[in-house]
Amino acid sequence: MTTARQSSVHLEPPRSADVPHPAHLVLHRLRPAAGVIVRRRWDLTIRGAEHVPTEGPVVIAANHIGFVDGPLMAIVAPRPVHVLAKHEMYHGSLGTFLNASGQIPVERNGPDPAAVKTALRVLRDGGAVGVFPEGTRGTGEVDRVKPGAAYLAMAAGATVVPLVFLGTRLPGGSTNSVPPARSQFVMTFGEPLRVEHHRWPRRQPETHALSGRIREALLATLDEAQQATGMTLPGPIPATDKEIL
Repeated sequence: MTTARQSSVHLEPPRSADVPHPAHLVLHRLRPAAGVIVRRRWDLTIRGAEHVPTEGPVVIAANHIGFVDGPLMAIVAPRPVHVLAKHEMYHGSLGTFLNASGQIPVERNGPDPAAVKTALRVLRDGGAVGVFPEGTRGTGEVDRVKPGAAYLAMAAGATVVPLVFLGTRLPGGSTNSVPPARSQFVMTFGEPLRVEHHRWPRRQPETHALSGRIREALLATLDEAQQATGMTLPGPIPATDKEIL
């Protein structure tokens, strides 16, 4: 049930009062069964789950190395996550499923007000949103962080939790590849960043400063995860990979 406070924050710019909450029944109901399937297929380890708040708005900001990162975040994170996924994926049966499971299409080549408002709808309702601030699949080294995750956290007063994926793409593999059965996957959640609610306007220096903190948190989580597990990032992606064309 939406509280009076949640109703009021939906009126703040950018307004999310008239934006429907993404579908969530499939996401909530299928997570247990989907989680079992994932763990049967791959050797999955989740570290630092205690860092994810059990309630309230949360932005999970993750590095991005492979095709399965988004589904894993939605399925096996400690709580249901509405993940921002590139709009090119929303076609055919895959697009139907993504919409039914409450994932959020986003245009990566420029501002996407619809995606921002939908993500804010989730956060202002007390939910969790997943963001890949690198902007695309790649090496996962977090060389840059786009400001979207920071903006959402500031607009909703959401906690930011860094997440690092290891193993979800094999060295030399395409960003669209899926590692074979029994491959080792590790998801490491880092120390959360508490972000205060910033009222409009939210100025560029503020979002850039928070983006820098998010990048530092991701790098710290990546370093800890690699040292603790002995795993490494998969390295460069093939030069012909569509993700970088």
